Amino acid sequence: MGPRIQQLAAVLLAAVVVVAAASDKPSKNYQSQWDTVMSILNCKSDSLIPSYICSVISKSRWGWGSDDPNDDEYTPDLLPAPAAGRRRPPVMTSLNLTKYVDPLPRIAKIRGYGIRHGRPVPIKLTIGMYNKTWQFHRDMPPTPVFVYGQSLQTATFPGPTIVARQGVPLAVEWQNHLPDAHILPWDPNVPTANATKGVPTVVHLHGGAHPPEFDGHAFAWFTRDFAENGSTWTRKTYTYPNVQAPGNLWYHDHALGLTRVSLLAGLLAAYVIETLSNGTLPFTVIGSDSSYLSKPVTVSNLVLSPAEIFDVIVDFSRLPTAATEIEMLNSAPYPFPNGTQTDPNLDGKVMKFVVSPKRHLDDMPDNSKVPVHGVPYASVAALPPTTTTRYIVLYENQTAPGNLYINGLRLEDPVTETPKSGTTELWQVINLTGDNHPLHLHIATFQAVKMTKIEGFEDFRTCMRIYNNTATCNLDQHAVGPVVPVPEEEKTWKNAVKLPPEFMTTVVVAFRLVENNQPYPFDATTEPGYVYHCHILDHEDNAMIRPLKLLP
Repeated sequence: MGPRIQQLAAVLLAAVVVVAAASDKPSKNYQSQWDTVMSILNCKSDSLIPSYICSVISKSRWGWGSDDPNDDEYTPDLLPAPAAGRRRPPVMTSLNLTKYVDPLPRIAKIRGYGIRHGRPVPIKLTIGMYNKTWQFHRDMPPTPVFVYGQSLQTATFPGPTIVARQGVPLAVEWQNHLPDAHILPWDPNVPTANATKGVPTVVHLHGGAHPPEFDGHAFAWFTRDFAENGSTWTRKTYTYPNVQAPGNLWYHDHALGLTRVSLLAGLLAAYVIETLSNGTLPFTVIGSDSSYLSKPVTVSNLVLSPAEIFDVIVDFSRLPTAATEIEMLNSAPYPFPNGTQTDPNLDGKVMKFVVSPKRHLDDMPDNSKVPVHGVPYASVAALPPTTTTRYIVLYENQTAPGNLYINGLRLEDPVTETPKSGTTELWQVINLTGDNHPLHLHIATFQAVKMTKIEGFEDFRTCMRIYNNTATCNLDQHAVGPVVPVPEEEKTWKNAVKLPPEFMTTVVVAFRLVENNQPYPFDATTEPGYVYHCHILDHEDNAMIRPLKLLP
């Protein structure tokens, strides 16, 4: 008997068994009948019966049901068995649902890059796969899904849209938090990731240009907590270089033999690569706070802290001819830099400029121009040598939730910063908090000259919270990380400098007039003295402020 005849005979015999099963009462145990059918069909990887035939026949596994989608006993292909003694719940179909009653959902966005000194920088994200319920229609109950998200609470279907920046690499640690078994049945007759427990997953960025080890190879699957993995799995974290042209991609599960069921379960989401869209109309910065720059600096965006000022020139004549409106946007999360992302429709928009076409009265020549040189202020090198080096440490929640202290002290505690009037000091300001703080000193002018990453940050912060002493906690062994230069547009004498978290910022402080390197023409040593503080207002009010007393 040839293979085709064997297949046909097996199918006919199986059909007889299935029909016989369907004529019985639902209370009968059909597992043995199903086992008989599958044994007859020999539905295994080496079966003579094509896997699609096994899948079709499996519709009658339970021995009852209906092919009519309107029937409340309709049994779709390959639905899992109901619990013993229980009937299958009714299956909703689109024929029974009212159309156009649900608003279009707003899928969450995750920014795939950071902002440092106004420029996009690489970051690392952690995105998990979770099992939860999702309501797909007003009249349907929530149904189990597998979804992507940064937490179980925030996971969505589809998953969050990752917005990456062209040319800025993004690292993502993909975590599997899925249960021991899949929520959908899958065909065991096709090659499938062979985990002994758990749902195998691996993420593929569809359309992405990246090295093979980050491609989400079908054999690079892994289960919950990386307990098991496939033959080509090598790493927990994937790095996407985002070197291709801007465009719309998507990411989804790609585990061997499970792609269709895992995507149907919900493991898919968008990935957008954007380019810098506002670079066609830059800012020309000519000054900051109370000082001009030594020369103009052109930038595409600015990081502006509370109480900070930039003098900028915007040339609207450089707009494309067809453009009539341009918006100033805010992309800074709050607290900066690791807080809540801005809403593009709310705090993400600052103002709109409506550019009018030229009229006949505008034919007069435009003689305005960007100044070639700014006012020459004294450089740091031109100042007298620094007389003192001080270590200023920013804490949060040091003695009570919500408080923010400088050097672990309050405003009413005795003054500890007592520079001599007319001198120059070096302040090493260490930020142990998670926020970027704009530091403001009354009377003084100052400029940041470099920012040094604190290595072993958690150990150093723990020690400082106990001892509040940089020598005891070996600052010299921790302030050895990468040095970040000060942005060109901030290289001037300032009234507020930004202090990034986990960095030691080196600040030159002049207690004199920097225009001419002369002492103040008044007595700056009288009572009640001055203060210095963070200029985020609620931080200042929550004790991130200290006295500053100048001495003769």
